[in-house]
Amino acid sequence: MENVLVLNANFEPLNVCNMRRAVCLMVLDKASLVKNGRGEIHTICASFPRPSIIRLQTMVHKPRAKVKLTRKEVFRRDNLTCQYCGSTHRDLTIDHINPKHLGGLHSWPNVVTACAYCNHKKGGRTLQQSGMHLMKIPQEPPASAMYIYNHYLTLYDDWEPFLNGW
Repeated sequence: MENVLVLNANFEPLNVCNMRRAVCLMVLDKASLVKNGRGEIHTICASFPRPSIIRLQTMVHKPRAKVKLTRKEVFRRDNLTCQYCGSTHRDLTIDHINPKHLGGLHSWPNVVTACAYCNHKKGGRTLQQSGMHLMKIPQEPPASAMYIYNHYLTLYDDWEPFLNGW
């Protein structure tokens, strides 16, 4: 099933839904078509556009977006690169800069991508104790629409103008 970008009434990116949900929102007059580009869905008595982007008719309060702290997002933030040696091979792990058993938190500024070799070399020690250095200081990634929905752009390049401004 293809994905559809859902925009708020002010054209702010709100969510991504599947084609079926998008067509239902359009049929119920809760959303309008912004961009088609995919053809039509034919039923016995009607035809409906296959939307790529829809816009809600009424404004919906959107809570402040945050990027969830997951293994996948840490790898994405660090560009699949070990933050100690710079290697990009597939044997990557997650490392806590200040180990959890020494009071380190599981938070964005304390978690980095590390190759298995560097993670083992650092062990359960701090950076100072291990003598290792980070390539860049870890930060929480931006919660912009472009960052959150960026992985969809390889499939749906027509979404880019609606994601760039937010």
